[in-house]
Amino acid sequence: MIRVIPVSSNHKTDKSPRIRSVWRRRLLPGLCIALGLAGCAREPVVRVPPRYATDARLVPPDLTLSMSDGAIIPVRIWKPEGAPRAVILAIHGFNDSRDAWEFAADTFANAGIEIISPDVRGFGGTQTRGRWAGEARLLADLRQEAAYVKMVSPGLPFFLMGESMGGALLMRLVASPGAPDTSGTILLAPAAWNPGAGADISLRILASLRPGGLVTGRELPVRVRASDSKEALIRLWLDPLTLRTTRLDTLQGLVSLMQGAVESAPHVRGPVLLIYGSQDQLIPETAILSLLRKAPSGLRFDLIPGGHHLLLRDRGRASVAADIVSWITNPGNFLPSGGDIAAAAWIARDPANQGVFFLVPSRLDGLAAGSSLR
Repeated sequence: MIRVIPVSSNHKTDKSPRIRSVWRRRLLPGLCIALGLAGCAREPVVRVPPRYATDARLVPPDLTLSMSDGAIIPVRIWKPEGAPRAVILAIHGFNDSRDAWEFAADTFANAGIEIISPDVRGFGGTQTRGRWAGEARLLADLRQEAAYVKMVSPGLPFFLMGESMGGALLMRLVASPGAPDTSGTILLAPAAWNPGAGADISLRILASLRPGGLVTGRELPVRVRASDSKEALIRLWLDPLTLRTTRLDTLQGLVSLMQGAVESAPHVRGPVLLIYGSQDQLIPETAILSLLRKAPSGLRFDLIPGGHHLLLRDRGRASVAADIVSWITNPGNFLPSGGDIAAAAWIARDPANQGVFFLVPSRLDGLAAGSSLR
């Protein structure tokens, strides 16, 4: 059983060819060297200039959930003004928090879609912040959270949405026995990727020798751009819920989850919308192409030209959110951004990818699983 604990609050609450080459040839094979500095890292001290006080605010949860083992999970909720027409359980990415959906929440609320966003255990404001809970425990939390959402929103179309790590968790969930019954799953740049034996073995050794060793990402030989929105990146960095250092054993848990998501791809069930940005510098396009080859043919692929990893924080986030709303409310329609056509062209550009399933107008009817919301 899951228990709701009320919270007293007035709050309603360029990926260039050079970077791609470095990422593939230098970053992953050299991961053990970069992470060899683990233990030197310290949690950075963030001094917030007065003009950024709003960006550094701590938004209290709208409620907390008590899991089956007694752990407390804080939750943020964005409700539409009227009665909701659908509800989304939204799962954030690595080192992020329940605040991940702040910039796009209004678009969903204006469309009558409620967003329920829990902190993933080990992140945000949870009691074990910074420590990897293990995949089995994380999936158990998701099942309980899904059961709670369905209990408080009876009869509403129920969707799952996950970004990066959250997408990988949802892939594992919907491919598992006894997965919750949903109307569909939205995967935003899911972290379904096997970085290779060299990085994996090196990380496993380091995590076993120094599990509490800390890394910050500054050890890497390249800098990645997660979004083109300066305001969103400032808020992400200054948000007190954001983790700025990572334990080696937590990083190793993430890599194992990523590999597991790849294995789960052929078994993902239900309607799925996969969204990926052409300028994503964290999840390589080869991983997405591999995922498309493995996934069931009914998966809908939406490519966002110029989109970065944090698609719902990018300056073009309204277009991404509009695609999600359109897919939820009218799954038989083309996506308003043109992402269907962009996806087809992106996949077809290389003759080696001709075998990958992609959307063409003549096959649209077969992709429109589920009925429209009226």
